[in-house]
Amino acid sequence: MKVEQISVFIENKSGRLAEVADILSKAGINIRTLSLADTTDFGILRLIVNDTEKATSILKQNNFTMKKTEVLAVEVPDKPGGLSLILNVMKEASINVEYMYAFVEKSGENAIMIFRFDEINKAINTLQKAGIGILKGEKVHSI
Repeated sequence: MKVEQISVFIENKSGRLAEVADILSKAGINIRTLSLADTTDFGILRLIVNDTEKATSILKQNNFTMKKTEVLAVEVPDKPGGLSLILNVMKEASINVEYMYAFVEKSGENAIMIFRFDEINKAINTLQKAGIGILKGEKVHSI
């Protein structure tokens, strides 16, 4: 159920994001989804790719600082109130959303969103009990 995500710390200067994209491209790594958050001095690039191990290895070889984290790919009803439904289920279970971002693929009538929860195993159980779909990591990496 969990999806491996790579968080890459990059300087907030022209060309650094392109450098990461070029390195991954030359290694044959396909980016499935990403999110970029920045401050004045640095950014955090969060990536889900088709080959996490190869991507982390090649980025380390190129002196990028990174870490792997576990996130969930949650099927969110693609209609008004869909996100609200998910967030209220988490609120009722006292689970905090640390961050989230959209995924560009649809799964049936649902959109897919990536969530990082403070209690990921509790989040999995809560979502399953509420009948909310969670995609397996293998499926997300292969889309």
